[in-house]
Amino acid sequence: MYTPPAFREDDPEILRAIMCAPRLALLACQGPDGVPALSHLPLLWAPGGEHGRILGHLARANPHWQALRAAGRAIAVFQGVEGYVSPSHYASKREHGRVVPTWNYEAVHAEGPVEVIEDAAGLHALVSELTDHHEARRAQPWAVGDAPAPYVAGQLKGIVGIVLTIERLTGKRKLSQNRPAADRAGVLAGMAQENPPLAEAMRGLKEDS
Repeated sequence: MYTPPAFREDDPEILRAIMCAPRLALLACQGPDGVPALSHLPLLWAPGGEHGRILGHLARANPHWQALRAAGRAIAVFQGVEGYVSPSHYASKREHGRVVPTWNYEAVHAEGPVEVIEDAAGLHALVSELTDHHEARRAQPWAVGDAPAPYVAGQLKGIVGIVLTIERLTGKRKLSQNRPAADRAGVLAGMAQENPPLAEAMRGLKEDS
């Protein structure tokens, strides 16, 4: 991922927050024909090793898991807040007009060796961890144990688990840091109306960004 210094994000807590947000992620590896194999999945960061691990699962019918096993390595891509930025928000537009549209966004790439999980106990533990994470925000969380055990066992036969151990973590937050202060203020005001999550991310930038 191209990361100019102004946009590079190395804070582990910020990167973990992006990876743990309830958004669909992208898992990629080298495919057998030289073209990357890709799947859109709900992935989750979990503790382990220096940078953590990425947990997820695929349908057994999806050949991507076989490509993952053959490749031995993968990259997980997490998208944070994002959105279009009109040049109309820039103070510079009113001054000289030499401005163009752009797109602000957050992204995290997590790369490392990947393990395919097929045993029933390992799969049960993995889907339980994923489920508990996403259900935790609910007033009455659902748990894997709420479903009949034979039913769960049958469902587990249809999936394979994925555990990626992160060796390299790259973060990018392109949030108008490269614009003059007056332009940043204009974008923040505009996003507060058009894209509140993006505005919130901009407010959270460190003073020295």
